[in-house]
Amino acid sequence: MSEMNDYILTMTGIHKAFPGVQALEDVDFTLKSGEIHCLVGENGAGKSTLIKVLTGVDRPDAGKIMLDGKEIHTRSPQHAQMMGISTVYQEINLCPNLTIAENILIGREPHKFGRIDWAKVNIEASNILKRLLDINIDVTKPLDTYTVAIQQMVAIARALDITSAKILILDEPTSSLDAVETQQLFKVMRKLKEDGVGIIFITHFIGQIYEISDRITVLRNGKLVGTFETASLPRVELIAKMIGRSLDDLDDMSSIKLESRKHINPEAVLNARGVGHAGTIKPFDLELHAGEVVGLAGLLGSGRTETASILFGVDKPDTGFIEFNGQPITDHSPLGSIKRGIALCPEDRKAEGIIDDLTIRENIILAMQANKGWFNHISTQEQYEIADKYIKMLNIATPTADQPVKNLSGGNQQKVILARWLATHPQVLILDEPTRGIDVGTKAEIQKLVLELADEGMACLFISSELEEVLRTSHRIAVLREREKVAEFSGEVDEHTIMHTIAGSEL
Repeated sequence: MSEMNDYILTMTGIHKAFPGVQALEDVDFTLKSGEIHCLVGENGAGKSTLIKVLTGVDRPDAGKIMLDGKEIHTRSPQHAQMMGISTVYQEINLCPNLTIAENILIGREPHKFGRIDWAKVNIEASNILKRLLDINIDVTKPLDTYTVAIQQMVAIARALDITSAKILILDEPTSSLDAVETQQLFKVMRKLKEDGVGIIFITHFIGQIYEISDRITVLRNGKLVGTFETASLPRVELIAKMIGRSLDDLDDMSSIKLESRKHINPEAVLNARGVGHAGTIKPFDLELHAGEVVGLAGLLGSGRTETASILFGVDKPDTGFIEFNGQPITDHSPLGSIKRGIALCPEDRKAEGIIDDLTIRENIILAMQANKGWFNHISTQEQYEIADKYIKMLNIATPTADQPVKNLSGGNQQKVILARWLATHPQVLILDEPTRGIDVGTKAEIQKLVLELADEGMACLFISSELEEVLRTSHRIAVLREREKVAEFSGEVDEHTIMHTIAGSEL
Protein backbone atom coordinates (compact mmCIF):
# COMPACT_ATOMS: atom_id res chain seq x y z
CA MET A 1 0.00 0.00 0.00
CA SER A 2 1.27 3.50 -0.81
CA GLU A 3 2.44 5.64 2.05
CA MET A 4 -0.06 8.02 3.57
CA ASN A 5 1.98 10.96 2.28
CA ASP A 6 0.99 10.05 -1.26
CA TYR A 7 -2.61 10.94 -0.53
CA ILE A 8 -4.12 14.40 -0.65
CA LEU A 9 -7.35 12.93 0.80
CA THR A 10 -7.92 10.02 3.17
CA MET A 11 -11.41 9.01 4.37
CA THR A 12 -11.35 6.22 6.95
CA GLY A 13 -14.16 4.17 8.53
CA ILE A 14 -16.97 6.41 7.29
CA HIS A 15 -20.43 5.52 8.62
CA LYS A 16 -23.67 7.31 7.76
CA ALA A 17 -27.24 6.22 8.50
CA PHE A 18 -30.59 7.72 7.62
CA PRO A 19 -33.96 6.58 9.04
CA GLY A 20 -34.27 2.94 8.01
CA VAL A 21 -31.18 3.00 5.77
CA GLN A 22 -27.49 2.36 6.48
CA ALA A 23 -26.13 4.48 3.61
CA LEU A 24 -22.43 3.97 4.41
CA GLU A 25 -20.82 1.32 6.58
CA ASP A 26 -17.10 1.47 7.39
CA VAL A 27 -16.09 2.93 4.01
CA ASP A 28 -12.50 3.93 3.22
CA PHE A 29 -11.50 6.15 0.29
CA THR A 30 -8.20 7.73 -0.75
CA LEU A 31 -7.24 10.23 -3.43
CA LYS A 32 -3.77 11.12 -4.66
CA SER A 33 -2.64 14.47 -5.99
CA GLY A 34 -2.60 14.34 -9.78
CA GLU A 35 -4.84 11.29 -10.22
CA ILE A 36 -8.28 10.67 -11.68
CA HIS A 37 -10.12 8.30 -9.36
CA CYS A 38 -13.47 6.83 -10.43
CA LEU A 39 -16.08 6.20 -7.75
CA VAL A 40 -18.53 3.60 -9.05
CA GLY A 41 -21.42 1.41 -7.94
CA GLU A 42 -25.11 0.83 -8.47
CA ASN A 43 -27.63 3.49 -7.56
CA GLY A 44 -28.02 3.32 -3.80
CA ALA A 45 -24.45 2.01 -3.39
CA GLY A 46 -23.46 5.07 -1.36
CA LYS A 47 -21.53 7.17 -3.88
CA SER A 48 -23.61 10.33 -3.44
CA THR A 49 -23.66 9.99 0.35
CA LEU A 50 -19.86 9.63 0.47
CA ILE A 51 -19.49 12.82 -1.60
CA LYS A 52 -22.03 14.64 0.58
CA VAL A 53 -20.08 13.64 3.70
CA LEU A 54 -16.85 14.90 2.11
CA THR A 55 -18.37 18.23 1.04
CA GLY A 56 -20.24 18.94 4.28
CA VAL A 57 -23.80 18.36 3.07
CA ASP A 58 -24.14 15.43 5.50
CA ARG A 59 -22.28 14.93 8.76
CA PRO A 60 -20.79 11.41 9.19
CA ASP A 61 -21.89 9.29 12.15
CA ALA A 62 -18.34 7.96 12.50
CA GLY A 63 -15.02 8.07 10.70
CA LYS A 64 -12.22 10.47 9.91
CA ILE A 65 -11.42 12.74 6.94
CA MET A 66 -7.83 13.89 6.38
CA LEU A 67 -6.87 16.60 3.86
CA ASP A 68 -3.14 17.16 3.27
CA GLY A 69 -2.45 15.11 6.38
CA LYS A 70 -4.70 17.17 8.66
CA GLU A 71 -8.10 16.13 9.98
CA ILE A 72 -10.98 18.26 8.68
CA HIS A 73 -14.67 18.63 9.51
CA THR A 74 -16.51 20.16 6.56
CA ARG A 75 -19.60 22.06 7.67
CA SER A 76 -21.04 22.98 4.25
CA PRO A 77 -20.21 22.90 0.52
CA GLN A 78 -19.02 26.51 0.85
CA HIS A 79 -16.72 25.52 3.70
CA ALA A 80 -15.40 22.59 1.64
CA GLN A 81 -14.80 24.95 -1.27
CA MET A 82 -12.76 27.24 0.98
CA MET A 83 -10.56 24.23 1.79
CA GLY A 84 -10.08 23.49 -1.91
CA ILE A 85 -12.82 20.89 -2.58
CA SER A 86 -15.06 21.84 -5.53
CA THR A 87 -18.01 19.83 -6.87
CA VAL A 88 -19.96 19.74 -10.12
CA TYR A 89 -23.21 17.80 -9.64
CA GLN A 90 -25.16 15.75 -12.19
CA GLU A 91 -28.21 17.98 -11.74
CA ILE A 92 -27.06 21.41 -12.85
CA ASN A 93 -27.34 23.77 -9.88
CA LEU A 94 -26.81 27.13 -11.56
CA CYS A 95 -29.21 30.06 -11.92
CA PRO A 96 -31.01 29.77 -15.28
CA ASN A 97 -32.20 33.39 -15.31
CA LEU A 98 -28.70 34.81 -14.86
CA THR A 99 -26.22 35.24 -17.70
CA ILE A 100 -23.46 32.73 -18.29
CA ALA A 101 -20.91 35.30 -17.08
CA GLU A 102 -22.87 35.90 -13.87
CA ASN A 103 -23.11 32.15 -13.22
CA ILE A 104 -19.38 31.62 -13.66
CA LEU A 105 -18.27 34.52 -11.47
CA ILE A 106 -21.16 34.81 -9.02
CA GLY A 107 -19.80 35.83 -5.63
CA ARG A 108 -16.38 36.56 -7.15
CA GLU A 109 -17.20 39.47 -9.46
CA PRO A 110 -14.48 42.08 -10.07
CA HIS A 111 -15.35 45.54 -8.72
CA LYS A 112 -14.55 49.07 -9.77
CA PHE A 113 -15.25 52.15 -7.63
CA GLY A 114 -17.22 49.98 -5.19
CA ARG A 115 -19.48 48.51 -7.87
CA ILE A 116 -19.43 45.36 -9.95
CA ASP A 117 -17.48 45.93 -13.15
CA TRP A 118 -19.84 44.16 -15.57
CA ALA A 119 -17.64 44.70 -18.60
CA LYS A 120 -14.78 42.96 -16.82
CA VAL A 121 -17.14 40.19 -15.61
CA ASN A 122 -18.04 39.40 -19.22
CA ILE A 123 -14.42 39.52 -20.40
CA GLU A 124 -13.20 37.28 -17.57
CA ALA A 125 -16.01 34.75 -18.08
CA SER A 126 -15.25 34.55 -21.82
CA ASN A 127 -11.57 34.05 -21.06
CA ILE A 128 -12.32 31.31 -18.52
CA LEU A 129 -14.46 29.35 -20.99
CA LYS A 130 -11.85 29.72 -23.73
CA ARG A 131 -8.88 28.89 -21.51
CA LEU A 132 -10.40 25.92 -19.70
CA LEU A 133 -12.86 24.41 -22.17
CA ASP A 134 -11.91 26.02 -25.49
CA ILE A 135 -15.47 27.17 -26.25
CA ASN A 136 -16.62 30.53 -27.53
CA ILE A 137 -20.18 31.60 -26.70
CA ASP A 138 -21.99 34.80 -25.87
CA VAL A 139 -21.61 35.01 -22.08
CA THR A 140 -24.08 37.92 -21.83
CA LYS A 141 -27.03 35.66 -22.70
CA PRO A 142 -29.12 33.97 -19.95
CA LEU A 143 -28.01 30.44 -19.12
CA ASP A 144 -31.42 28.92 -19.99
CA THR A 145 -31.13 30.06 -23.63
CA TYR A 146 -28.44 27.40 -24.12
CA THR A 147 -28.63 23.60 -24.32
CA VAL A 148 -28.21 21.36 -21.28
CA ALA A 149 -24.79 20.40 -22.63
CA ILE A 150 -23.59 24.02 -22.62
CA GLN A 151 -25.09 24.55 -19.17
CA GLN A 152 -23.11 21.55 -17.91
CA MET A 153 -19.92 22.95 -19.40
CA VAL A 154 -20.56 26.29 -17.67
CA ALA A 155 -20.97 24.49 -14.33
CA ILE A 156 -17.67 22.70 -14.91
CA ALA A 157 -15.92 25.92 -15.91
CA ARG A 158 -17.12 27.64 -12.72
CA ALA A 159 -15.78 24.81 -10.55
CA LEU A 160 -12.48 24.64 -12.42
CA ASP A 161 -11.89 28.38 -12.13
CA ILE A 162 -11.77 28.28 -8.36
CA THR A 163 -8.00 28.57 -8.22
CA SER A 164 -7.64 27.06 -4.77
CA ALA A 165 -9.14 23.74 -5.90
CA LYS A 166 -7.01 20.82 -4.73
CA ILE A 167 -9.83 18.32 -5.30
CA LEU A 168 -12.42 18.43 -8.08
CA ILE A 169 -15.48 16.19 -7.80
CA LEU A 170 -17.31 15.53 -11.08
CA ASP A 171 -20.67 13.82 -10.55
CA GLU A 172 -21.86 12.41 -13.90
CA PRO A 173 -20.50 15.45 -15.81
CA THR A 174 -20.72 13.75 -19.22
CA SER A 175 -24.36 12.63 -18.98
CA SER A 176 -25.49 15.59 -21.12
CA LEU A 177 -22.38 15.94 -23.28
CA ASP A 178 -21.83 14.57 -26.78
CA ALA A 179 -18.67 12.72 -27.82
CA VAL A 180 -16.77 15.87 -28.87
CA GLU A 181 -17.68 17.76 -25.67
CA THR A 182 -16.75 14.72 -23.56
CA GLN A 183 -13.30 14.57 -25.15
CA GLN A 184 -12.86 18.29 -24.50
CA LEU A 185 -13.70 17.71 -20.84
CA PHE A 186 -11.26 14.79 -20.68
CA LYS A 187 -8.57 17.06 -22.15
CA VAL A 188 -9.22 19.53 -19.33
CA MET A 189 -9.18 16.74 -16.74
CA ARG A 190 -5.81 15.49 -17.99
CA LYS A 191 -4.39 19.02 -17.80
CA LEU A 192 -5.64 19.40 -14.21
CA LYS A 193 -4.14 16.02 -13.38
CA GLU A 194 -0.76 17.22 -14.68
CA ASP A 195 -1.15 20.32 -12.50
CA GLY A 196 -1.54 18.10 -9.42
CA VAL A 197 -5.30 18.34 -8.90
CA GLY A 198 -6.95 15.20 -7.54
CA ILE A 199 -10.16 14.39 -9.42
CA ILE A 200 -13.01 12.20 -8.17
CA PHE A 201 -14.98 11.15 -11.26
CA ILE A 202 -18.42 9.56 -10.91
CA THR A 203 -19.83 8.01 -14.08
CA HIS A 204 -21.95 5.10 -15.26
CA PHE A 205 -20.17 4.94 -18.63
CA ILE A 206 -17.84 1.95 -18.39
CA GLY A 207 -15.85 3.01 -21.46
CA GLN A 208 -15.16 6.42 -19.92
CA ILE A 209 -13.91 4.82 -16.71
CA TYR A 210 -11.25 2.93 -18.63
CA GLU A 211 -10.41 5.84 -20.89
CA ILE A 212 -9.72 8.43 -18.21
CA SER A 213 -9.18 6.95 -14.72
CA ASP A 214 -6.09 5.79 -12.84
CA ARG A 215 -7.88 3.98 -10.00
CA ILE A 216 -11.40 2.72 -9.33
CA THR A 217 -13.21 2.43 -5.99
CA VAL A 218 -16.31 0.23 -6.02
CA LEU A 219 -19.14 0.59 -3.49
CA ARG A 220 -22.10 -1.77 -3.11
CA ASN A 221 -24.98 -1.45 -0.67
CA GLY A 222 -23.13 1.18 1.34
CA LYS A 223 -20.01 -0.93 1.76
CA LEU A 224 -16.56 -0.81 0.19
CA VAL A 225 -15.98 -3.63 -2.30
CA GLY A 226 -12.43 -2.48 -3.01
CA THR A 227 -10.08 -0.01 -4.69
CA PHE A 228 -8.29 -1.17 -7.84
CA GLU A 229 -5.75 0.03 -10.37
CA THR A 230 -7.78 0.59 -13.55
CA ALA A 231 -5.20 -1.04 -15.81
CA SER A 232 -5.30 -4.30 -13.83
CA LEU A 233 -9.11 -4.67 -13.50
CA PRO A 234 -10.85 -6.28 -16.51
CA ARG A 235 -14.18 -4.71 -17.45
CA VAL A 236 -16.17 -7.87 -16.86
CA GLU A 237 -14.75 -8.11 -13.33
CA LEU A 238 -15.61 -4.47 -12.64
CA ILE A 239 -19.24 -5.05 -13.64
CA ALA A 240 -19.38 -8.20 -11.49
CA LYS A 241 -18.06 -6.27 -8.48
CA MET A 242 -20.55 -3.44 -9.06
CA ILE A 243 -23.68 -5.55 -9.35
CA GLY A 244 -22.58 -8.31 -6.98
CA ARG A 245 -24.36 -11.04 -8.89
CA SER A 246 -24.02 -13.32 -11.90
CA LEU A 247 -23.45 -11.68 -15.26
CA ASP A 248 -25.86 -14.11 -16.91
CA ASP A 249 -28.50 -11.37 -17.15
CA LEU A 250 -26.03 -9.28 -19.16
CA ASP A 251 -25.00 -12.14 -21.44
CA ASP A 252 -28.39 -13.56 -22.46
CA MET A 253 -29.85 -10.44 -24.12
CA SER A 254 -29.14 -11.76 -27.63
CA SER A 255 -31.12 -14.95 -27.06
CA ILE A 256 -34.02 -12.98 -25.53
CA LYS A 257 -34.04 -10.61 -28.50
CA LEU A 258 -33.83 -13.49 -30.98
CA GLU A 259 -36.80 -15.21 -29.35
CA SER A 260 -38.89 -12.04 -29.15
CA ARG A 261 -38.33 -11.30 -32.85
CA LYS A 262 -40.70 -14.16 -33.68
CA HIS A 263 -43.71 -12.23 -32.38
CA ILE A 264 -43.41 -8.97 -34.36
CA ASN A 265 -46.71 -8.04 -36.01
CA PRO A 266 -46.37 -7.13 -39.73
CA GLU A 267 -48.98 -4.36 -39.37
CA ALA A 268 -47.76 -1.02 -37.98
CA VAL A 269 -49.38 0.27 -34.78
CA LEU A 270 -47.88 3.73 -35.30
CA ASN A 271 -47.05 4.92 -38.80
CA ALA A 272 -45.37 8.30 -39.43
CA ARG A 273 -44.97 9.50 -43.01
CA GLY A 274 -43.09 12.64 -43.97
CA VAL A 275 -43.53 13.97 -40.45
CA GLY A 276 -41.45 17.00 -39.54
CA HIS A 277 -41.39 20.18 -37.49
CA ALA A 278 -39.62 23.31 -38.74
CA GLY A 279 -36.42 24.01 -36.82
CA THR A 280 -36.80 20.82 -34.78
CA ILE A 281 -36.74 17.71 -36.96
CA LYS A 282 -36.61 17.24 -40.72
CA PRO A 283 -39.42 15.14 -42.33
CA PHE A 284 -39.04 11.44 -41.59
CA ASP A 285 -40.81 8.09 -42.05
CA LEU A 286 -41.01 5.64 -39.15
CA GLU A 287 -43.12 2.59 -38.36
CA LEU A 288 -43.59 0.94 -34.97
CA HIS A 289 -44.93 -2.62 -34.89
CA ALA A 290 -46.45 -4.59 -32.04
CA GLY A 291 -43.84 -6.93 -30.59
CA GLU A 292 -40.90 -4.85 -31.83
CA VAL A 293 -38.27 -2.59 -30.26
CA VAL A 294 -37.08 0.17 -32.58
CA GLY A 295 -33.93 1.96 -31.45
CA LEU A 296 -33.00 5.55 -32.23
CA ALA A 297 -29.25 6.10 -32.51
CA GLY A 298 -27.46 9.41 -32.91
CA LEU A 299 -25.38 11.99 -31.10
CA LEU A 300 -26.69 14.59 -28.67
CA GLY A 301 -28.73 17.09 -30.69
CA SER A 302 -29.31 14.69 -33.57
CA GLY A 303 -33.10 14.86 -33.14
CA ARG A 304 -33.87 11.79 -31.03
CA THR A 305 -35.86 13.59 -28.32
CA GLU A 306 -37.53 15.79 -30.97
CA THR A 307 -38.70 12.64 -32.76
CA ALA A 308 -40.18 11.30 -29.52
CA SER A 309 -41.90 14.63 -28.81
CA ILE A 310 -43.58 14.77 -32.21
CA LEU A 311 -44.78 11.15 -32.01
CA PHE A 312 -46.24 11.71 -28.52
CA GLY A 313 -47.93 14.97 -29.46
CA VAL A 314 -45.80 17.39 -27.46
CA ASP A 315 -45.00 19.11 -30.76
CA LYS A 316 -47.51 19.30 -33.61
CA PRO A 317 -46.04 18.30 -37.01
CA ASP A 318 -46.19 20.92 -39.75
CA THR A 319 -45.58 18.34 -42.50
CA GLY A 320 -46.74 14.77 -43.10
CA PHE A 321 -49.17 12.63 -41.12
CA ILE A 322 -49.25 10.02 -38.33
CA GLU A 323 -51.58 7.01 -38.22
CA PHE A 324 -52.45 4.95 -35.16
CA ASN A 325 -53.85 1.49 -35.93
CA GLY A 326 -54.56 2.71 -39.47
CA GLN A 327 -56.48 5.82 -38.40
CA PRO A 328 -55.01 9.33 -38.96
CA ILE A 329 -54.25 11.36 -35.84
CA THR A 330 -55.70 14.86 -35.96
CA ASP A 331 -55.58 15.94 -32.31
CA HIS A 332 -51.87 16.04 -31.59
CA SER A 333 -51.53 16.32 -27.80
CA PRO A 334 -50.04 14.32 -24.91
CA LEU A 335 -53.51 13.70 -23.42
CA GLY A 336 -54.79 12.51 -26.81
CA SER A 337 -51.81 10.14 -27.02
CA ILE A 338 -52.45 8.75 -23.54
CA LYS A 339 -56.09 8.06 -24.43
CA ARG A 340 -55.02 6.31 -27.66
CA GLY A 341 -52.53 4.13 -25.81
CA ILE A 342 -49.22 5.90 -26.46
CA ALA A 343 -46.89 6.49 -23.49
CA LEU A 344 -43.69 8.53 -23.17
CA CYS A 345 -41.02 8.19 -20.49
CA PRO A 346 -39.22 11.55 -20.89
CA GLU A 347 -35.48 12.17 -21.03
CA ASP A 348 -35.32 14.48 -18.01
CA ARG A 349 -36.84 12.51 -15.15
CA LYS A 350 -36.30 15.38 -12.68
CA ALA A 351 -38.00 18.13 -14.70
CA GLU A 352 -40.58 16.13 -16.68
CA GLY A 353 -40.96 12.82 -14.89
CA ILE A 354 -41.22 12.41 -11.14
CA ILE A 355 -43.00 14.82 -8.82
CA ASP A 356 -40.69 15.03 -5.80
CA ASP A 357 -43.25 15.83 -3.13
CA LEU A 358 -45.60 12.95 -4.02
CA THR A 359 -45.25 9.35 -2.87
CA ILE A 360 -44.35 6.42 -5.09
CA ARG A 361 -48.03 5.42 -5.20
CA GLU A 362 -49.17 8.90 -6.19
CA ASN A 363 -46.52 9.15 -8.90
CA ILE A 364 -47.43 5.76 -10.37
CA ILE A 365 -51.16 6.44 -10.74
CA LEU A 366 -50.78 9.96 -12.23
CA ALA A 367 -51.07 9.05 -15.93
CA MET A 368 -53.88 6.56 -15.30
CA GLN A 369 -55.81 9.20 -13.33
CA ALA A 370 -55.30 11.76 -16.12
CA ASN A 371 -56.66 9.24 -18.62
CA LYS A 372 -59.75 8.50 -16.51
CA GLY A 373 -60.35 12.20 -15.78
CA TRP A 374 -59.67 14.02 -12.51
CA PHE A 375 -63.33 13.76 -11.43
CA ASN A 376 -63.37 9.99 -11.92
CA HIS A 377 -61.20 9.28 -8.88
CA ILE A 378 -59.25 6.03 -8.56
CA SER A 379 -60.01 4.59 -5.13
CA THR A 380 -57.23 4.46 -2.55
CA GLN A 381 -57.45 0.66 -2.41
CA GLU A 382 -57.04 0.40 -6.19
CA GLN A 383 -54.12 2.85 -6.05
CA TYR A 384 -52.30 0.62 -3.57
CA GLU A 385 -53.05 -2.50 -5.63
CA ILE A 386 -51.63 -0.84 -8.77
CA ALA A 387 -48.59 0.57 -6.98
CA ASP A 388 -47.77 -2.69 -5.19
CA LYS A 389 -48.11 -4.63 -8.46
CA TYR A 390 -45.54 -2.52 -10.28
CA ILE A 391 -43.22 -2.15 -7.30
CA LYS A 392 -43.00 -5.94 -7.30
CA MET A 393 -42.86 -6.28 -11.10
CA LEU A 394 -40.05 -3.74 -11.53
CA ASN A 395 -38.23 -4.59 -8.30
CA ILE A 396 -38.42 -1.01 -7.01
CA ALA A 397 -36.33 -0.81 -3.83
CA THR A 398 -38.66 0.70 -1.22
CA PRO A 399 -40.15 -0.44 2.09
CA THR A 400 -43.57 0.98 1.18
CA ALA A 401 -45.59 2.57 -1.64
CA ASP A 402 -46.01 5.63 0.58
CA GLN A 403 -42.29 6.44 0.51
CA PRO A 404 -41.67 9.93 -0.99
CA VAL A 405 -40.27 9.36 -4.48
CA LYS A 406 -37.52 11.94 -3.86
CA ASN A 407 -35.97 9.54 -1.32
CA LEU A 408 -35.31 6.91 -4.01
CA SER A 409 -32.13 6.47 -6.01
CA GLY A 410 -32.09 7.65 -9.63
CA GLY A 411 -32.55 4.13 -10.96
CA ASN A 412 -35.56 3.47 -8.76
CA GLN A 413 -37.08 6.84 -9.71
CA GLN A 414 -36.72 5.79 -13.35
CA LYS A 415 -38.59 2.56 -12.56
CA VAL A 416 -41.40 4.59 -10.94
CA ILE A 417 -41.83 6.61 -14.15
CA LEU A 418 -41.87 3.39 -16.16
CA ALA A 419 -44.45 1.93 -13.77
CA ARG A 420 -46.64 5.03 -14.26
CA TRP A 421 -46.86 4.41 -17.99
CA LEU A 422 -47.13 0.63 -17.80
CA ALA A 423 -50.15 1.10 -15.53
CA THR A 424 -51.96 2.75 -18.48
CA HIS A 425 -51.48 -0.48 -20.52
CA PRO A 426 -50.13 1.33 -23.61
CA GLN A 427 -49.87 -0.17 -27.09
CA VAL A 428 -46.87 2.06 -27.85
CA LEU A 429 -44.15 2.84 -25.29
CA ILE A 430 -41.61 5.57 -26.09
CA LEU A 431 -38.55 5.45 -23.84
CA ASP A 432 -36.26 8.49 -24.07
CA GLU A 433 -32.94 7.72 -22.32
CA PRO A 434 -34.58 5.33 -19.81
CA THR A 435 -31.21 4.24 -18.38
CA ARG A 436 -29.35 7.57 -18.29
CA GLY A 437 -27.48 8.07 -15.04
CA ILE A 438 -28.39 4.68 -13.58
CA ASP A 439 -26.25 1.69 -12.75
CA VAL A 440 -25.25 -1.30 -14.85
CA GLY A 441 -27.48 -3.77 -13.02
CA THR A 442 -30.62 -1.64 -13.31
CA LYS A 443 -29.81 -0.96 -16.97
CA ALA A 444 -29.80 -4.70 -17.63
CA GLU A 445 -33.15 -5.06 -15.81
CA ILE A 446 -34.76 -2.30 -17.88
CA GLN A 447 -33.32 -3.63 -21.16
CA LYS A 448 -34.69 -7.11 -20.45
CA LEU A 449 -38.04 -5.65 -19.41
CA VAL A 450 -38.33 -3.73 -22.69
CA LEU A 451 -37.79 -6.93 -24.67
CA GLU A 452 -40.30 -8.77 -22.47
CA LEU A 453 -42.90 -6.02 -23.05
CA ALA A 454 -42.32 -6.32 -26.79
CA ASP A 455 -42.68 -10.08 -26.50
CA GLU A 456 -46.10 -9.48 -24.90
CA GLY A 457 -47.17 -7.38 -27.90
CA MET A 458 -46.14 -3.83 -27.07
CA ALA A 459 -44.47 -1.57 -29.66
CA CYS A 460 -41.43 0.17 -28.15
CA LEU A 461 -39.31 3.07 -29.32
CA PHE A 462 -35.99 2.96 -27.43
CA ILE A 463 -33.74 6.04 -27.36
CA SER A 464 -30.28 5.91 -25.82
CA SER A 465 -27.00 7.76 -26.22
CA GLU A 466 -25.20 4.48 -25.49
CA LEU A 467 -24.84 2.72 -28.82
CA GLU A 468 -24.08 -0.65 -27.26
CA GLU A 469 -27.39 -0.48 -25.40
CA VAL A 470 -29.34 0.38 -28.57
CA LEU A 471 -27.71 -2.56 -30.40
CA ARG A 472 -28.45 -5.03 -27.60
CA THR A 473 -32.08 -4.00 -27.13
CA SER A 474 -33.42 -3.17 -30.62
CA HIS A 475 -34.81 -5.32 -33.41
CA ARG A 476 -34.52 -2.38 -35.81
CA ILE A 477 -32.42 0.79 -35.58
CA ALA A 478 -33.06 4.22 -37.11
CA VAL A 479 -30.03 6.51 -37.25
CA LEU A 480 -30.37 10.29 -36.87
CA ARG A 481 -27.81 12.91 -37.80
CA GLU A 482 -28.21 16.69 -37.56
CA ARG A 483 -31.97 16.44 -36.95
CA GLU A 484 -32.55 14.12 -39.89
CA LYS A 485 -33.20 10.39 -40.17
CA VAL A 486 -30.39 9.19 -42.42
CA ALA A 487 -30.63 5.37 -42.29
CA GLU A 488 -32.48 2.38 -40.93
CA PHE A 489 -31.12 -1.11 -40.19
CA SER A 490 -33.05 -4.34 -39.56
CA GLY A 491 -31.70 -7.54 -38.07
CA GLU A 492 -28.18 -7.86 -36.69
CA VAL A 493 -25.94 -4.86 -37.37
CA ASP A 494 -22.52 -4.12 -35.89
CA GLU A 495 -21.45 -1.09 -33.91
CA HIS A 496 -18.90 -0.16 -36.58
CA THR A 497 -21.60 0.32 -39.22
CA ILE A 498 -23.83 2.43 -36.96
CA MET A 499 -20.94 4.64 -35.83
CA HIS A 500 -19.90 5.40 -39.39
CA THR A 501 -23.51 6.19 -40.29
CA ILE A 502 -23.80 8.57 -37.35
CA ALA A 503 -20.55 10.23 -38.38
CA GLY A 504 -21.54 10.38 -42.04
CA SER A 505 -18.31 8.71 -43.12
CA GLU A 506 -17.51 5.86 -45.49
CA LEU A 507 -16.90 2.39 -44.10
